[in-house]
Amino acid sequence: MCGIIAIIGKGKDVESVKKMSKRMSHRGPDESDLHITENGHILSHERLSIIDLHSGRQPIRGTSTAYMVHNGEIYNHQELRDGILKHHTFRTHSDSEVIVHLYEEFGYDFLDKLDGDFAFVVVDGNDFIAGRDPLGVKPLYYGIDERGRIYFASEMKPIADQCKTFSTFPPGHYYTSQTGFVKYYKPEYEDYRKADQELDLALLRETLTEATRKRLMSDVPIGVLLSGGLDSSLTSSIAARLLKEKGKTLHSFSIGLDAEAPDAKAARKVAEFLGTEHHEIHFTIQQGIEILDKLIWHLETYDVTSVRASTPMYFLSKAITDMGIKVVLSGEGADEIFGGYLYFRNAPSVEEFQKETIERIQKLFTADLLRADKSTMAHGLEARVPFLDKAFLEVAVKIKAEEKLPKTYDGKEKYILRKAFDTPEQPYLPDDVLWRQKEQFSDGVGYSWIDTLIEYCASQVTDEQLEAAAALFPYNTPITKEAYYYRTIFHKYYPQVSAAETVRKWIPKWQENTDPSGRANAAHVKADTEIAKAGIAV
Repeated sequence: MCGIIAIIGKGKDVESVKKMSKRMSHRGPDESDLHITENGHILSHERLSIIDLHSGRQPIRGTSTAYMVHNGEIYNHQELRDGILKHHTFRTHSDSEVIVHLYEEFGYDFLDKLDGDFAFVVVDGNDFIAGRDPLGVKPLYYGIDERGRIYFASEMKPIADQCKTFSTFPPGHYYTSQTGFVKYYKPEYEDYRKADQELDLALLRETLTEATRKRLMSDVPIGVLLSGGLDSSLTSSIAARLLKEKGKTLHSFSIGLDAEAPDAKAARKVAEFLGTEHHEIHFTIQQGIEILDKLIWHLETYDVTSVRASTPMYFLSKAITDMGIKVVLSGEGADEIFGGYLYFRNAPSVEEFQKETIERIQKLFTADLLRADKSTMAHGLEARVPFLDKAFLEVAVKIKAEEKLPKTYDGKEKYILRKAFDTPEQPYLPDDVLWRQKEQFSDGVGYSWIDTLIEYCASQVTDEQLEAAAALFPYNTPITKEAYYYRTIFHKYYPQVSAAETVRKWIPKWQENTDPSGRANAAHVKADTEIAKAGIAV
């Protein structure tokens, strides 16, 4: 939705803050504004207008002295306005405004009342609170400069050269100077022993449908990212049904190297089945290689799988915004919740399986959610993720882990999610898509994308450079030439130690080859278990 900056502390030059904010103007191409409080704190905002197009400009003032900047969407804003905030006078119709009013009403203790994806800062005199949504769908960074001023920003690039130290703001937390970081999101499911609920397929289907319904809230057109895999196809199918009730047609978007790419073929079939207005985008491997430098600047990561998968998503996002669409639904989260990655088949026990799903959900903000946000917002496109709805997580993660184990159902990953939408009388999807094997996005656009990318990176990095990697990059030392190449680009833009420390590498468990490609697992129908192994020319 937007890009925000807040600087707590006096004396920062306003013009320099404007320049900092403009480093992420791609996040909010519609308008920008800046406010200096009476005490000299600064709030800046780059806006992508989605709700209340005309009066939702930020920073937004509360009923008294508090001001707020916010990035994201609050799906229950109308319920809050009509309920616990009904005696408040609102200045706008924006979903964002409820945040400052909740602060005025409840002080710091209000974040669990929000249902949405958000990163915000409220400043009231010298008091302030910053908060981030439960899973980290929306990015947020914080840092401190030489004079002790505290910075908050949607991306790293505005503050990396301003702060002596900075880091990723933890999801599910808020921060105040009085309390420090406080974890407000404490779901029962974080205890693996709470996965004790009997399987209820109808409840699973209903809660995902409701999660999707919420995320269709918008005053601008909405589309869906449709890879043709299970997760994006389900969200597309649900969204198509819900929009059809309102007499609207859904726009779907897919990408591949060509019309024969695995995802492109499957997406066409789904789109035809659902009756969406489908748009298929192609990119060349050369184009992908050419934008790696710019892409890594946008992504603010050197994680291999994030870079691989973000390249097609970056091209697709540009094509979507060129068509006038500002919001898309995306399928992130399902593989973590249901153990959908192929390596989950190798889990040594039910307990370890459940622990791994929880850990993957908690770390989504370091990889898939980072990719989903920054590769889309590079072009001012907002991605919404129904699978990470709080109510859906409470239902899905607490189902008995045995029900999610692939070996429980003849090795079929995400069986119960598929079965929940296996309704022959009113089918959601064609059978061969509903039961299609997991295909990671970076593989599904065309297997030659990763293969050629690995070869290209190998041609750019010498054996001697890779051998000396630990001296140059002591933290998260790259062990393949591909990883080394991405790291050098990242280091060019973000040379600070703090920057390197914000990155977590996505590595599969319980398999010999730790390359993140799904094909590195022997269970893949097109397995290549030697892909990118150390010692091979990578």
